[in-house]
Amino acid sequence: MAERPNYSNNSQTLVVEADSFDFEAVEQINGHATVVRFQLKNPEVKAGDVLLVLSGGDIHFHGMIGIISDDGSAVATDRRGSLLPASTVQ
Repeated sequence: MAERPNYSNNSQTLVVEADSFDFEAVEQINGHATVVRFQLKNPEVKAGDVLLVLSGGDIHFHGMIGIISDDGSAVATDRRGSLLPASTVQ
């Protein structure tokens, strides 16, 4: 028998430091990464959760995780307030 789908209404926030955040800029606007691909290290994180990238107390990226691939990479989108540099993949 197949497992029943889990439609959780609770999302969680994945918080990472900008200095240690490795990402690929998939899309950018005015030099800021608005869509990023990154390696997901926490198996509890799922699509619909939020990625929050901080530099000290400053928010550099705040977006929804929309895709998690079989290879463990995830894609998140912040089209309104991203401060992550698109040209610098850390």
